[in-house]
Amino acid sequence: MRIQVTGLTILLILLLSAGCSNFRKIEKNPDWRVKYEAAMRYYEKKDHYRASVLFEQVMPIIRGLPEAEKAQFYLAYCQFYEKLYLLASEQFRTFYETYGRSALAEEARYMFAYSLFRSSPDSNLDQTGSIDAMASMQEFLNRYPNSKFRDQALEVIYTTQERLDQKGFDNAKQYYRMRHYKAAIVALKNFQNNFPDSEHLEEARYFVVESHYRLAEQSIYTKQRERYQEVVSAYLEFIDRYPSSTYLKDAEKMYSDSLEKLSKFKNVNL
Repeated sequence: MRIQVTGLTILLILLLSAGCSNFRKIEKNPDWRVKYEAAMRYYEKKDHYRASVLFEQVMPIIRGLPEAEKAQFYLAYCQFYEKLYLLASEQFRTFYETYGRSALAEEARYMFAYSLFRSSPDSNLDQTGSIDAMASMQEFLNRYPNSKFRDQALEVIYTTQERLDQKGFDNAKQYYRMRHYKAAIVALKNFQNNFPDSEHLEEARYFVVESHYRLAEQSIYTKQRERYQEVVSAYLEFIDRYPSSTYLKDAEKMYSDSLEKLSKFKNVNL
């Protein structure tokens, strides 16, 4: 297969080659001012990789100089735009710890928390990073309650809460799927306590009823009366909270069956 080389293609290759060559010359230049100014130009052109390389080279040299503040700040943003979120969070933290009185300290604190948030995974994975991000963002709001970043910070907190909510529910429901009904009951009740405003509460309470019912079904005879009574109690609590639930029909079946089973225990001494 033949590749047609046009004049425009050749020109682009030459320009790229010249750009790379120029960047290498700047890297080798012993004058930190040349590197610093070039880094700022690359940053303005959104060439964040090259800008970050040069900022990292000059940082040890200019520490203590006025230029160090901007270099540290823009280096953090370069790493953020390169999607190196954990590295960016550390750079932003280093900035506000070093330049606490800077006019940019507020933004750096926000970006520290936001970078942690961007580094945190989806709800199906470990949420330690999400918890850290939410705590950091809340700390930011406590420090800057009237910040221009307030709305974005609140959105991060709400989104993280939803993510943790989903993760908590999925974890609790997993015990039910695995037919570990005792563990499911405990986990689902803990979920209700930990996330009292969750949109999954109705479903969680229904699965408590069903887990009690399945546990009673598979229990030995001497345990069944107690466990069917627990089904009844769980059902009454559920129906009291959700009288028009979409799960009502299935819950009523388990309730009726449990009452029928319990009626057979009335004159039996266990």
